[in-house]
Amino acid sequence: MNGPAEVLITNARIDPDGSGGATSAQMAISGSRIAALGDDLGAQLGPDTRIVDLDGRYVMPGFADVHTHHLLAGQADLFELQISPAAALDEFLDRLAAHAAQLGPDEWVVGGNWGSGLLDAINTTEARARLDEATGGRPTMLRDDSKHNRWVNSAALAAAGITDATPDPDGGQILRDQWGRATGVLIEAGGLAVETARSAAGQASVERTARASERGIEILHSHGITAFQDAGASLQLLEGLKHLDDDGRLKAWVVTSMLANDFIFGVEPLGEGIIERREAYRSQHHRPDFIKIFLDGVPPTRSGAFLEPYLPDDLHGCDHRGHTTMNPAELEKWLLSTAERGISAKVHCTGDASVRLVLDAVEKVRERGFDRPRYHVAHGQFVHPDDIGRFAQLGVEADLSPALWFPGVIAEAIATVLPADRATRMQPNRDLLDAGALLAGGSDWPVAESPNPWEAIYGLVTRQDPTGRFPGTLWPEQGIGFSQAIAAYTTSCVRAMGLDDVTGRLTPGLSADFVVLDESPYDVHIDQLPRFGASQTWFAGETVYAK
Repeated sequence: MNGPAEVLITNARIDPDGSGGATSAQMAISGSRIAALGDDLGAQLGPDTRIVDLDGRYVMPGFADVHTHHLLAGQADLFELQISPAAALDEFLDRLAAHAAQLGPDEWVVGGNWGSGLLDAINTTEARARLDEATGGRPTMLRDDSKHNRWVNSAALAAAGITDATPDPDGGQILRDQWGRATGVLIEAGGLAVETARSAAGQASVERTARASERGIEILHSHGITAFQDAGASLQLLEGLKHLDDDGRLKAWVVTSMLANDFIFGVEPLGEGIIERREAYRSQHHRPDFIKIFLDGVPPTRSGAFLEPYLPDDLHGCDHRGHTTMNPAELEKWLLSTAERGISAKVHCTGDASVRLVLDAVEKVRERGFDRPRYHVAHGQFVHPDDIGRFAQLGVEADLSPALWFPGVIAEAIATVLPADRATRMQPNRDLLDAGALLAGGSDWPVAESPNPWEAIYGLVTRQDPTGRFPGTLWPEQGIGFSQAIAAYTTSCVRAMGLDDVTGRLTPGLSADFVVLDESPYDVHIDQLPRFGASQTWFAGETVYAK
């Protein structure tokens, strides 16, 4: 540090890595970096040093989130309707009607989140007629709780040019009733035409995208999060992040996962079209260092890829196992071609067959000598026991999503499509950790209703629903220790994103990113955690949130 500190944090309990050991009472900050920690940093004072007395509060590193869709969340908060996926159909339609009545006659109704458990109820032309009525005929597109599937009304189908005779697109389905009539439920890529029609009706400006991103980050700050990875980045998002950083408004460390393929967002360009332009959008706080590959869908719609069959149904028969979006050669080509350019990969996998395919492909990449790229199995709620140890062996990291490791809407929907002995064995976190894998905590927000890391940490430890709405536990043997769960959202998460050179610990030389808590989380009963929260959040030496 050259010269006196600009800020001196004093009268605090400072835990440098979040492990429970508060070792210092003071922290000096120079510019955006930590200059020193200790119990008496009076020598760092200067005439202009701002002293912040925290009155004995607990200070730990800012949280990180390895899997968000923060732009979608910001857009939803600013511009869209949001309904809890736990809502019953009548409640959902009532809320929708009240919202639609406030819009112009030609405005699109956009939002969500209908619960996966409503799929059968809305997959009828009668339900589509109810949707038409509730929305007053305005074109409407509603996402489900996974954000992979859409429920749309007649006006939206017309805007997208979808008729009863429209063939299913590659990677998706237009669901129909027994007479072949489109019901308005669109699975995976089946919804892309509607996404495109909706975007054409109101193309977002760079500033609108930037503002939605900024709003998403403001919400993350309120939960103590100062670093995150966006798990499905478009070129438009990269432009928005560069705009924010150039304007001094990007108040977080952001890693983006550029979309290599897309079955749900409806954006262009994809793959090489965005990868070749990535360096133009790299900035001080933004690193476009990953690609994102969707390797399968989601289990409730039987589009996750499994080694063993789903339960039989009328549509798929007795031996349906889902399928991957790429064959082994295609996935290997993607991972090798990006590894040659130093690009890492986050791969969406929900079934154990897709997880195994990723591990097999990474094995080929490692054999070719590429040991630096990072590989994330995103979600990975089902992992075959034979593959548990391969994560650590191959340097593959588990990107965890909290709504998948405790009882809830998604778990209930999965229980209807898989045998009970398999449906309940989701997210083997303890086994992965014991086998040496790195667990990186993510929210998948806004698929999860909240990015609150304390709710996720509670679920990781107890395997119980932090909201209290869903009773019981989900495979409780896979609960992990409290400090291990905190590490998943701090040091391990930052390492998985490749940001440990700038943040993740309260150490001199690193960015002054931290969260202030009224008391130590190690001093409260775990049942209090879901209601725990940040008193202050600091990023790069400035307060970005105060309760």
